[in-house]
Amino acid sequence: METIVLYPSPGRGHLISMVELGKLILNHHPSLSISIHILVTTPPIHLGSTAPYIASVSATTPSITFHHLPSPSPPLDLTSFPSLEALLFEHLNLTNPHVHHSLLSISQSSSPIRAFIIDAFCTTALKLSISLQIPTYYFFTSSTSCLALFLYLQTIHKNTTKSFKDLNTTLLHVPGLPPIPASHMPDPTLDRTKGSYSSLLDSSSHLPKSAGIIVNSFDSLEPRILEAVSDGLCVLDGPTPPIFCIGPLIASNNNRSGCEVHQCLKWLDTQPSKSVVYLCFGSLGLFSKDQLKEIAVGLERSGQRFLWVVRSPPTQDQSKYFSPPPDPDLDSLLPDGFLDRTKERGLVVKQWVPQVAVLGHEAVVGFVTHCGWNSVLESVCAGVPMVAWPLYAEQRFNKIMLMEELKLALPINEAEERGLVSAAEVEKRVREVVDSSEGKSVRERVMAKKEEAVLATSDGGSSRIALAKLVQSWEK
Repeated sequence: METIVLYPSPGRGHLISMVELGKLILNHHPSLSISIHILVTTPPIHLGSTAPYIASVSATTPSITFHHLPSPSPPLDLTSFPSLEALLFEHLNLTNPHVHHSLLSISQSSSPIRAFIIDAFCTTALKLSISLQIPTYYFFTSSTSCLALFLYLQTIHKNTTKSFKDLNTTLLHVPGLPPIPASHMPDPTLDRTKGSYSSLLDSSSHLPKSAGIIVNSFDSLEPRILEAVSDGLCVLDGPTPPIFCIGPLIASNNNRSGCEVHQCLKWLDTQPSKSVVYLCFGSLGLFSKDQLKEIAVGLERSGQRFLWVVRSPPTQDQSKYFSPPPDPDLDSLLPDGFLDRTKERGLVVKQWVPQVAVLGHEAVVGFVTHCGWNSVLESVCAGVPMVAWPLYAEQRFNKIMLMEELKLALPINEAEERGLVSAAEVEKRVREVVDSSEGKSVRERVMAKKEEAVLATSDGGSSRIALAKLVQSWEK
């Protein structure tokens, strides 16, 4: 029996990606007797319920076992953390003793652990597995482009003394990437005096020390960048470990367990083919009341059909900063009469929709997205062109890559200093993605990448070959 342990960082999206990786290993190497163990941390904040999802996976895939790690004690003081990233890094650091205990327990109760696969945020666990002589791999859940950036962060750090936020329009040059404005670096890296910057810098220094890096991408999606990383151009002070592009790895069915078909899918069934623009901004993507009204006005003026996922604005109460947002009150958040005036061609849904199913629906023609990598891959796999509206994390960097390198998205242009996006801009981009020469060009490129994704994940495709090499590497 081959024992593999996976360790995702907190958050539903990271957990789902790890589970899908586990399923991929099980499904494509049935000749091997493999058991997958997933370590699940309990973050001190609400990042979306995972219990129904875990129960569903446990019932359908008995070869995957979940180990729920105890919460660190004493509890963290949430008010002392300036950002979500800082809080999660400290939580994962304090969880290390429980990770160590679980690795020992799993080793003793089954066969030796052949591979320990950790999220990039879980770098603090690398020293544990190295001390236990367990081959450790990173699962990088963002793009190959973002991996190149993080590997090269050590070099950028040594060559600069200012924070990225103070470099303004300075362009950063990373092997294989188009020039990156310093202001578009991932949010946690913008201020080098903050703890989250130090944590990510530390993570970037440990990535090359692993047995390999698994990336949720495929070779032909980012070929120029993959070549630069594989050739060692992004790590200047040592060797680059093997890179395994095994994607696109997305949930095959993300309708919530036990639920009937979501109302939005029934509504989409009544819409003409390639007519609906879908707007959704991730589980953490929140807009102010003023911005929600600008979006609503832009959608109404565009005359286009739309499906829009709305969440409540971010709280101004510091004590509730990490609490789940309440259900939005649409009547108070949206312009008077908006829902009635647009009910024949638009649907507003609170909080959540089954995104994979929505993007795969025949009625959907475009996707206004926050540029989270899972959403990008889901859009590519569905052949749906994007309008890039980044909000947090590495999403501004992703927007640059989507537009300049991959040419799979149209831009949303923000007001200066990250102010409001105007109703006129929303109207313009929604119309463009539906009916313009620019929208047509993006659509053609996305459809080509969709076909390449199918080839990559078919027997003999690049992602299946990479997966086989990964499995072979831990059998040695």
